[in-house]
Amino acid sequence: MKQEDNRERPAASSLRARLVRRAWLALALFFIGLGSIGVVLPLLPTTPFLLLATMCASRSSPALHAWLYSHPRFGPLLRDWRDHRAIRPRAKITALVLIALSWGWMWISVEPLYARLSATAVLACVVTFLATRPHGPRP
Repeated sequence: MKQEDNRERPAASSLRARLVRRAWLALALFFIGLGSIGVVLPLLPTTPFLLLATMCASRSSPALHAWLYSHPRFGPLLRDWRDHRAIRPRAKITALVLIALSWGWMWISVEPLYARLSATAVLACVVTFLATRPHGPRP
């Protein structure tokens, strides 16, 4: 009986490890999809989803992780964040302009004052975070 238990444990832990890796891979692909949609939809952010995708890919697929960092569109943004915790000026300006436009539209179209004030507080935190990030590698 004891020998059977020892044989089942490695198989069970191996199965669990494979399932966990597949779950991380599924999450990585999901976040890549959201990030890709964010490239064309102005109100959906791209970079946060890609950062989540790289984190998930690092736990599931080294090949996918490497592909993200070498991607011609996404790679430079991800490498800037990984290496310098920096956001490129163009990306930062685009994000700030879109946040301002979203805030203006929200202020006009959302009725309850508490919802407008709550969203304004959240957006103010995001703007503060974006504005305080460096532009890129320091010389």
